[in-house]
Amino acid sequence: MLYWLLDHFRNTLDGVGLFGDLTLYSLVRLLDELEFRTLAAAALAFLFVLFFGPKTIARLRAMKIGDTGVTDAEALRKHAESKANVPTMGGVLIVGSIFTSVFLLADIRSAYVYMALILLIWMAVVGGVDDWLKLTAARRGDGRQGLHAWEKLVFQLGIATLIGVFAYNQGDGPKSLPHVLNLPLQSTYKGSSYAISESLVYLSKPIYVFITVMMVAGLSNAVNISDGMDGLSSGLTVIVAIGLLVLTLIAGQDIWAQRMRVPHIEGSGELAVIVGAIIGACLGFLWWNCSPAQVFMGDTGSLSLGALIGYVAVVIRQELLVLLMCGVFIAEIGSVVLQVGYFKATKGKRIFRCAPYHHHLHLGGWREQQVVARLWIVGVVLVIAALAMLKVR
Repeated sequence: MLYWLLDHFRNTLDGVGLFGDLTLYSLVRLLDELEFRTLAAAALAFLFVLFFGPKTIARLRAMKIGDTGVTDAEALRKHAESKANVPTMGGVLIVGSIFTSVFLLADIRSAYVYMALILLIWMAVVGGVDDWLKLTAARRGDGRQGLHAWEKLVFQLGIATLIGVFAYNQGDGPKSLPHVLNLPLQSTYKGSSYAISESLVYLSKPIYVFITVMMVAGLSNAVNISDGMDGLSSGLTVIVAIGLLVLTLIAGQDIWAQRMRVPHIEGSGELAVIVGAIIGACLGFLWWNCSPAQVFMGDTGSLSLGALIGYVAVVIRQELLVLLMCGVFIAEIGSVVLQVGYFKATKGKRIFRCAPYHHHLHLGGWREQQVVARLWIVGVVLVIAALAMLKVR
């Protein structure tokens, strides 16, 4: 909004002299700089969560929207009981701070931006309903443990499909860079020139939409599954988002994209403001979510964060590198799939002590803080590895 106002009243502001050659516009023209707005979004989101955190936590506690401490896994009962009555649905802080920062500092005329805001709100509502049913209705004894898995999946797949179609339509034609199949080690341009390589493979609309659905729905569930220990998901999201921010800034600027030999996606640079807001929001949330946690993000936050990461990855055509960055999230959801599948196939046998994988490590003797810190370290290593692959083309 501020960027739009600056652009709309640019001539007026430039005509307001202050002293000498200094005009009012010269004081606010930093908003023209994408990098400044990205940093400002991170700072604003961070301060938003810090400021509203205590009031929100107190309100959630007063409404008795807290973790029930109930689990079906006997091995986790002691761990779950230690989290009883800690306020959940703290994701409203994350979603609120991201929305506010992006609305004020991003170019809201960008199709990529308003699609991201729609996705953010949609996933927050789905997660919020799930949290509400799980944490309030369940207490009343009606047996409703949140949304059914198929209900949640329908809402996720529905919005992801719409977003995929809309994002695909932003390309200039079937064979344009927004539709390219971008692989690690693959150069988008010929030799040392900036001419687009003729060997590139372009995705059809159905395949593009399918990939979008897998990224958005898959990562939203992966982040959600990982949100089982104090600071784990919020800290990992900060780490992944920092790497994603680098990729987004490169894809959004033709000079850097050409220099790094990756696709330049016109207009995608504005998504850097969104990623910056994610970093700030999750850092602020980590202040309240670090051990011992005063609040949990719940599905309200985790579904939204994962969906945004997946969406940005698709738009900037860096799905594989982002999946590498999200390796811990992928391992977490993968451990659940393997555990459930193996349990059913062998009629009761298990691969892990407990799934998701962070509980396997915890039950193996690691303290909760050790599990979180070490998985953060793995996340940092994966992000560094993914960014290093940018230069190997």
